[in-house]
Amino acid sequence: MSKGRLEAFSDGVIAIIITIMVLELAPPHGATLEDLRGLAPVFLCYVLSFANVGIYWNNHHHLFQAVKAVNGNVLWANMLLLFWLSLVPFGTGWMGENEFAPLPVALYGAILLLAAIAYFLLVRALLRCQPEGTHLAEAIGRDTKGKVSPLVYAVAIPIAFVAPWVSFVLYVVVAVIWFIPDRRIERVVAR
Repeated sequence: MSKGRLEAFSDGVIAIIITIMVLELAPPHGATLEDLRGLAPVFLCYVLSFANVGIYWNNHHHLFQAVKAVNGNVLWANMLLLFWLSLVPFGTGWMGENEFAPLPVALYGAILLLAAIAYFLLVRALLRCQPEGTHLAEAIGRDTKGKVSPLVYAVAIPIAFVAPWVSFVLYVVVAVIWFIPDRRIERVVAR
């Protein structure tokens, strides 16, 4: 399989994930601002999840800009990432509908943690199959954000059982960290 087909498939799955999330947003049964206020937890969860899925899509796109080859291990690692991302709508809905109850917040964090681990595995599988002269390893660098994010998720999950809002804030912090543009791959590909 070519890297283009893998990218197109991944783009399609991610588009479906976002579509599922937006379809889960049910309008209120009233026409006042007070009616909207009740949807605040669901909407907050949706915004965070949309940002997270968008971050994965963006990073996936940039990563594959520097890739020359894919193999079976890459395909399976990519499927593992897509599997965990496909659970984001479930975690989003459960957390929002239950107004940040401890178990749904912890499960949401577990989904994010497992998606981060799957992305790490995808990067490692790609590094192993690149032909000589590919600059993917240089583009990845030390990947500090990629190593810190799973640690923050792992800390936030048990905190959810004591202070769910603290965990939610930690999930937001990770998303904000990833919003800061990272030009490593673009610089290497441009050369």
